[in-house]
Amino acid sequence: MHNLRPLHHGSVVTIGSFDGVHLGHQAIIRQVTEKAAELNLPSVVVVFEPQPHEFFSAEQAPARLMRLREKAFALFEAGIDRVCCLQFNQALRSLSAEEFVQQILVDGLGVKHLIVGDDFRFGKDRCGGYSYLAKAGQKQGFEVCDTHTFEVDGERVSSTRIRKQLELANFEEAARLLGKPYTISGHVGYGQQLGRTLGVPTANVHLQRYRSPLQGVFAVRATLPDGRVCDGVANVGVRPTIGEKIKPILEVHLLDFTGSLYGKILTVEFLHKLREEKKFASVDLLKAQIYRDIDEAKAYFALESTV
Repeated sequence: MHNLRPLHHGSVVTIGSFDGVHLGHQAIIRQVTEKAAELNLPSVVVVFEPQPHEFFSAEQAPARLMRLREKAFALFEAGIDRVCCLQFNQALRSLSAEEFVQQILVDGLGVKHLIVGDDFRFGKDRCGGYSYLAKAGQKQGFEVCDTHTFEVDGERVSSTRIRKQLELANFEEAARLLGKPYTISGHVGYGQQLGRTLGVPTANVHLQRYRSPLQGVFAVRATLPDGRVCDGVANVGVRPTIGEKIKPILEVHLLDFTGSLYGKILTVEFLHKLREEKKFASVDLLKAQIYRDIDEAKAYFALESTV
């Protein structure tokens, strides 16, 4: 909030989690950008970090589809001019509906047009809703309108629906609802380098979350920072054989790749689930399974290339 300046006043705004920036979110973004163009104002998406349900439920919160960095890039790619990320903390959650409208929407963003769902709740104890915003807008001089519901096959597109498809490893259906293949991207960091000692070096992306929408071993396609695309095998999970992790990590072994990716951004697309993550009685048994996973992934890619 302290970064909001007078130059940010005057905008068309929507508020939400926008986790996944899926087809439903993209429909809302089109509403926002079209109204912004009509009024000759910047378009703004307000998001929260952590997401409210993460603040209240911590590790019990639903798995995220994407991290903040991925979300911001996806929103900009969809045509949004500005992303306002508010830290969801005790101070923010304690704001009354009136204080939220005054401090953030009016004083902070100078909102001229607000687009939210009719089930949107905000303020301390979720005391504010759509009808409150409509009345506040009449008083404060901004318009409020409802978002359009976006459906596929007669059912609303939602992050929950996509998470379910990812849990089932139904990547084609998840991509249909997202409007693009499901990927995870992030900076490659250092791990225990166990994979290197086993002859299968991995690029490790720490997910920095309690849960992942995916868990298991997958055939993947990774895009490198220089634009090259490599086939690979990825594990998403807590590495139970090693047993030192609580939060999940993405480990990717790239086939036919040599070089270092430390500190660089890797984007991983999930294509096919090979198996569930499991705990092995020894590192030797884990190593043997990893090589079987690699062989199975190579067979998958060989078959895919003939289709």
